[in-house]
Amino acid sequence: MTLWQQLQAVVERANTVQVSGVADDDLLRSVRDLSAREGYQPDEMILILLNQAVKNRHLKDRAHRSWDALSPREKQVAALVCVGLTGRQIAARLVVSPETVKTHVRHILRKFNLSSRRELCRLLADWDFSPWLSGEWSPLTNQKQIPAQKR
Repeated sequence: MTLWQQLQAVVERANTVQVSGVADDDLLRSVRDLSAREGYQPDEMILILLNQAVKNRHLKDRAHRSWDALSPREKQVAALVCVGLTGRQIAARLVVSPETVKTHVRHILRKFNLSSRRELCRLLADWDFSPWLSGEWSPLTNQKQIPAQKR
């Protein structure tokens, strides 16, 4: 059985379960419209989209594995880089020297296998680093800090 036949079988099973007929119709219509605009047959368009989705998933998985390989301080620096702070601003915020920040950035880029801060920001563009900027995120526990209760 070819990959295409397997995909067709999955779609047929999903249709018999009636996951969502309207969503399926909208999806098929979207694929047909896209394939017409792009100049592909619908079968080819589906394979192109599937290939892109798999590549994107691999990139996201790689980004998460790379993030997990960072030390707590590197995560903090990476988050601050991604929210747009300069090396000097990060150094002032973390009370370290700009050279220390440069060293952390170099290590971060190596662990992500990237060559620039811009590439890092692009790779993690859809991540929410606002808790890191506001100081709500603790790099030591790798979770949001719980505010102290008022007595």
